[in-house]
This record gives sequence, C-alpha cells and structure tokens, in this order.
Amino acid sequence: MTGCLWPCAAATIATTTAAAMGSGTGRRGWWLFQSKVRCPVDVVRHSRDLLSNVLEDREACSNNHDPKREQKVMADLRKSIREMKCILYGNGDAEPVTEACTNLTKEFFKENMNTLRLLIVCLPYLDLETQKDVTQIIANLQRQKVDSRIIASNYLEANKDLLDILMSGYDNVEIAIHYSTILRDCIRHQVAARYILDSQHMKKFFDYIQLPDFNIASDAFRTFKELLTRHKSSAAEFFSRNYDWFFSEFNFKLLSSPNYIIRRQATQLLGDILLDRSNIPVMICYVSSKENLIILMNLLREQSKAIQLEAFHVFKLFAANQDKPPEIVGILSANKTKLIRFLADFSLDKEDQQFEIDKAKVIAEISML
Repeated sequence: MTGCLWPCAAATIATTTAAAMGSGTGRRGWWLFQSKVRCPVDVVRHSRDLLSNVLEDREACSNNHDPKREQKVMADLRKSIREMKCILYGNGDAEPVTEACTNLTKEFFKENMNTLRLLIVCLPYLDLETQKDVTQIIANLQRQKVDSRIIASNYLEANKDLLDILMSGYDNVEIAIHYSTILRDCIRHQVAARYILDSQHMKKFFDYIQLPDFNIASDAFRTFKELLTRHKSSAAEFFSRNYDWFFSEFNFKLLSSPNYIIRRQATQLLGDILLDRSNIPVMICYVSSKENLIILMNLLREQSKAIQLEAFHVFKLFAANQDKPPEIVGILSANKTKLIRFLADFSLDKEDQQFEIDKAKVIAEISML
C-alpha cells in the first residue's frame, strides 16, 4: 500500500507497534494481523457502500429489519467517517497530507458516485457525534482544490436539488442545525448561492427567522444574511428583481417584529445592504419611500441604544440624499425640531469620531430644509 498511508493511520500503527513490542506478552508481531489501513480512496468507497446499505435498510420493509446488522453497519460507518475526518484535518500527532486530501476529494466528488448526496440523505439516521463529523468533513471539502480548482462547486452546479434538501432541514428540528451548517458551507460557492436566491426558498426565510426555537431562528437569520451579503453581484441582481416583495416582507416581518433580537439583527442587516456600493440603485430606491422613512424614524425612538445606532446608519442615507422626493422633504421638515433635538442628545457610550461627523452632517442637512 505504498503511498496510501496517511498521518492518522501511520500514527496509529506506530503506537500499536510500540505497545506490542514492549508488552512482554510473548505475542510480538500480533499487530501485523490487525485490519489493514485503508488509503483515502478506499475510505471514501467503503463509506459510500455503508451509506448505501443504511439507505437500503431504511427503505426496506420493516419485516426484513435486522437490528444487529444495522448496529454493525452503523458502527463501521462511524469509524469510516472518522477516518475521513482524520485524513482531512490530521490529528494531534500529524498534520493532514496534501496528496491524501486531494485523492480523497477526487473520489468523494467523482461523477455519478453521489457520496455527498448519500451523506446528506443519511444524516438524520446517524448519531449526534457522527453528524458533527459529517458537517466538518463537508465544510473542509468545500475548500479543497484539485488541480487548482475547487471541484465541489462543479458538483453542486450539477446537483442543485441537494440545496433543496438542505433547505428542507429548517422544517425538521432534529436536523435543522446540521443541514443549515452544510448549506452555508455550500453557498460559499456563488453557483449555489445564486440558486437559492433565485428560488422560492427566499420567501420561507421570513417565516424561519420567526420560529419559536431560538437556535433555529438565529441560524436561519445567519444563512439569510450570508445569502444577501457574501456574493455582491448575485445579491445585487436579486434585489433588483425582487425589490418590491422583498422589502415589503423585510419591513413588516423583521423591522416591525415584536421580537427585539429580530428587530436589531434586521436593522443591522439593512444597513449592511444599503451601505454596500454594489447596492447603490437599491439604496436610492429605498430612501425615496416615505413608508421606509417612517419605519426608520420609529426605530430611532427605540429604547435600545444598539437599535438606535443601527437605525441611524440607515436614517442618515435619507438625510444625505440630494434628490429627496417632496414627500420625504415634507416628513423631515414636519419633524425638523424633534429630529435636531434628538440627534443633539444622541451619543454613544464610547467615543466614535466617525459617528460624530455623520451626526453633524445629518443635523446640517435637516437644518437647511
């Protein structure tokens, strides 16, 4: 098996050898008859076979169910997945070997072998620790290069329906966090992010973010933010095509939510979106709406200083707009005295020179109305 040994296995063999040589049991060399160490390609193939067995067992009739066989397959699969993780991440004794990682990645994403599909579909049937190992393996593989190319992107482009499966995880409390973690690793690739942005899944996020389970809701918002901010050009295209319904939902369900955390996260995300240079057309459209201005002025009145600050970063765009529509000018003029008084008293706990500069400019703009 020349060229197939990888650090974790090599360390294991060395340890076993030392133990056997010094045990004094008279069984020197017994370790030679232990199970052979598999090379990266064989590890992937073995895992794939086991995953196929798991899926077949789940799809088989209950009359044919064999608990002992299932336990053996699961134990073997758990071990095989741990081997894959060890190859990709190394262990405490050795760093991962580039060649081994490359060979594993090539076999993992080999055309028509569907290892990633099997892992995702079988994930709900695995124990918690193995699920965690799987998410780490998939995260690592999204970054692995073969001949200077990240081949995970090509695989996802040819298997976009896997993203639908991952999105469905938000409807299953047991698997939601693991599926969403994998989903975020997948949308590191623009082709995957664009697929989600162009799908009906985007509308579902507004409901997922309001789920009663705090962990799942927070996780959904994290994925939502990633989709809208990571790939600038794709996000800009999404906003231009979906401006009306998106910001209507955003204003009503997130910025006006009775939940403090949702309001705070949404206000910050709105600022991130509108202050990004890629989204200038969207920003101009947003700050030309009196309904949007009223929402931001209400957020400025929040008791939370954090929400007030995030709202200010958006409000200053309304004030700085040199082509304010008459209805915007009318609202700002009608509230001129109150706004100037509020801004004069508005301060941060820590000194922030840029904030003071921005505040002075906003006060000057409103004073001239």
